[in-house]
Amino acid sequence: MPRSLAVFDKFDPSGTQSLANAVSRFSERNIVLPKFSELRDPSTLDSELLDDLNTVDPNSANPLNLFRVHWFNTAGRAGPAEVPDHIELPSEMTGTDARIVIALGNRFPMISAHKVLAAYSCLVARLVTGRFDPTINRAIWPSTGNYARGGVAISKIMGCRGVAVLPEGMSRERFEWLDRWIDHPEDVIRTPGTEANVKEIYDECARLETDKTNVILNQFSEFSNHLGHYAVTGPALEKIFLHRTSSQPGRLAAFVSASGSAGTLGAGDYLKDRHNARIVAVEALEVPTMLYNGFGDHNIQGIGDKHVPLIHNVTNTDLIVGVSDKATDRLDVAFNSAAGLRALERQGVNSDLTSMLTNLGYSAICNALAAIKAAKHWGLGPDDVIVTVATDGAELYNSEREKVIRRDYPNGFNDAEGEEVVAKYLVDTTTDHVLDMDETNRNRVFNLGYFTWVEQQGISVEDFERRRDQTWWNGLRPLIDNWDNSIDEFNEATGAKHLK
Repeated sequence: MPRSLAVFDKFDPSGTQSLANAVSRFSERNIVLPKFSELRDPSTLDSELLDDLNTVDPNSANPLNLFRVHWFNTAGRAGPAEVPDHIELPSEMTGTDARIVIALGNRFPMISAHKVLAAYSCLVARLVTGRFDPTINRAIWPSTGNYARGGVAISKIMGCRGVAVLPEGMSRERFEWLDRWIDHPEDVIRTPGTEANVKEIYDECARLETDKTNVILNQFSEFSNHLGHYAVTGPALEKIFLHRTSSQPGRLAAFVSASGSAGTLGAGDYLKDRHNARIVAVEALEVPTMLYNGFGDHNIQGIGDKHVPLIHNVTNTDLIVGVSDKATDRLDVAFNSAAGLRALERQGVNSDLTSMLTNLGYSAICNALAAIKAAKHWGLGPDDVIVTVATDGAELYNSEREKVIRRDYPNGFNDAEGEEVVAKYLVDTTTDHVLDMDETNRNRVFNLGYFTWVEQQGISVEDFERRRDQTWWNGLRPLIDNWDNSIDEFNEATGAKHLK
């Protein structure tokens, strides 16, 4: 994990051999790296590459799938599409006139979740600056699930060992995926607890870091995670917004995302820069760290809690919203059952939309509920658009859904229960557990990060403090173009060509 933020972006002079080894490895394996600009706008990709890509299984470890690590894939991931796949929730479903639009993350390759973009961003930024040698280093991916899977997929393509570090309480589907992709069983490390047990992940990484061949790619502190979403996710959401308002004008009122590693919140920085959109950070009500300095446990899988990530631009955040896992658990049952869908259709929701709700996993439902809360809190109307993301789809939670049904609906989920869940947890969503981030609250939440990053992880107070100032974050933006230039140079040095 980084000890100084002053050098995280620089080429490491001692990494000359690492870079040479990486060039040799990629030349041997004929791996070409996509630039962030290409992932931001895949219409710029070579037509022959796209033709070849359409013959490649999107779930395979084929190097060409690196060129699918963007938001423009279609449902069959044959794309790219002109506009990223998304849904807009109607007022009959949300109880607000504001327009809530959700980009669908299960269109991403290999892991069917957008965290593969974060993993690519973190590894490629190190690779082309001489800070990762795929012939020697093991890539350690601390995560609450999807980022670790994305890291394993990217590592496999790049010909290095990837190690997944994640809580043992994550969904069975995540571990089944890892079993299929990992060659060495010891490269899946299960730490105690669930979502909220991030410190236990950090403790395991500290142990792994004693082996100098291990490189910790900590999504909570790798600023390339933030920048990847600023450069790729932000423009993709902007494209969706412009598409949705081309015939029905509106303003981009806000961007909503559960904090997790806070990487996706980087898209909010982009949308604020471009459209003055407000940024809403979301957390589980059962672990209300930012809201109430609280602690606990929860089941909104994909969100890590009881700390504030180093890469969270807290002083640029406008609202904090708490969402209960009771709501996400039970709405997931409703969205994936005939009784729940009938309840929505009786509410006036079109069946074409209800059939799309399987694209929303736990954190996606959480984001949608937070968007509703924000819209009601601010009193937004039909001219206001809120955009958010579905990190993954319901297919990752089949085993969790079975647990919820056994626990909450032992006699089955019937029409009456469908009506109750849709009304209580969706249409009648209230504005409780919402906090406006004035200067006092921004500084309070920012200060919470001290205990993790300075006292536990060894970041200097000076480096920790510099993140309070927006000019520091603005100074990161040129790194994206710098990395693209380095990727160009790297590809030229490897001489690799796009091959199926």
